[in-house]
Amino acid sequence: EWLLSAYRQGIFPWYMPGEPILWWSLDPRMVLFPSELHIGRSLAKVLRNRSYEIRMDTSFREVMLACALPRADGFGSWIGEEIVEGYCTLHALGHAHSIETWIDGRLVGGLYGVALGNMFFGESMFALQADASKIAFARFVPWLAEQGFELIDCQMRTHHLARFGAREIAREDFCARLGQLVTQPRSPGLWHHKISNTVGSGS
Repeated sequence: EWLLSAYRQGIFPWYMPGEPILWWSLDPRMVLFPSELHIGRSLAKVLRNRSYEIRMDTSFREVMLACALPRADGFGSWIGEEIVEGYCTLHALGHAHSIETWIDGRLVGGLYGVALGNMFFGESMFALQADASKIAFARFVPWLAEQGFELIDCQMRTHHLARFGAREIAREDFCARLGQLVTQPRSPGLWHHKISNTVGSGS
């Protein structure tokens, strides 16, 4: 209940294990409008020429645990057991979702986040192979737009997200859009969708 209430107000938890629970509402806020998604030439080539399958909601806990692994940029280790259990509960309730890149039958990258109304709140990404998380994101955003989602919360500015077309907006603007989008009718539930690409098939 706390997590859902927080997201509806543009607030998210971010704290290290052993610390008091800290809640954040950043100004400015990094967001991506799905219509502004930018795919660079090198990634577009990867999307065409590599075999992969994007699955949704088949390995949510595994995605979270992979995102929790320490990374070179220092992020990841903040996803402690309490966070994992909280978001797995949201997943069981149909609010939190995983988008997964599978290559040769192995989960090698992806992301997870929370969906409320016509808003998706991105939380974390991981990649065990080059470009694996980028592939998931690049194929997920157009699908999200097809489902009627109008805004993706990226929380804070990173060069990685900016290359996809994400940009910062004032918190006041973010909260105004948020208030409209999270109230749009959308029933929670698991996402059963796959996107496949087999080299040479043109799919």
